[in-house]
Amino acid sequence: MPRFQAVLFDFFGTLTHGVRRSSAHRMTAELLGCPEDILTAVLDRTFYQRASGRHGTAETTLRWVCAQAGVHPSDAAVRAAVAARHRAVRADTRLREEAVPALAELRRRGVRTGVISDCTHELPALLPRLAVAPLLDVRVYSVQLGRCKPDPALYLVACHRLDVHPQNCLYVGDGGSRELSGAQRAGMTAVRLAAPDLADHLVFDAERDWDGPVVGSLSEVVDLVDAVPAPC
Repeated sequence: MPRFQAVLFDFFGTLTHGVRRSSAHRMTAELLGCPEDILTAVLDRTFYQRASGRHGTAETTLRWVCAQAGVHPSDAAVRAAVAARHRAVRADTRLREEAVPALAELRRRGVRTGVISDCTHELPALLPRLAVAPLLDVRVYSVQLGRCKPDPALYLVACHRLDVHPQNCLYVGDGGSRELSGAQRAGMTAVRLAAPDLADHLVFDAERDWDGPVVGSLSEVVDLVDAVPAPC
């Protein structure tokens, strides 16, 4: 029998390779009539405001971003920019080669799986079309819940939906948003993914002082499920 009843994963940088903004994002800036460096700076400093969903829909959020950047595009331009941003995020999203095999093996062993992600509106639209989607029992998105990691609400909502206790869950993440200590405070066992490609990964509020368990690949998570006893 597996030692844990469920394994919950971060998405960007964990189930995916490290994220870097590609040239595809340039189109969003052009459509909005905003210099790319200014738009990027605003997106970076407002990530948690946007990821909490506090500014409403994707369109109203992007219009708010434009106001912060000092530009005032037309409604048509904002709609086109939202679509361009969705395409750009999709272009930046590359699943790790071991993501599908690892999730499939966990489910074969009777372990439930899920994603908890600090994200903006793009991921809930994107993830259902990815190969990992059928292998995830729950998906908890900050933009829909209205809270970001390390708020315990995200972890506890995932446990509630899975009908498992936090102490029977393993959480795996790259350490962004101080998610690992957040998972611990929620009662889970947490492990950091330290894959080589994460050295220059786009990440916010990274948990650089993490001194807990570390794995180098998602394949090691499968072994960890059987090797480490779950807390009683």
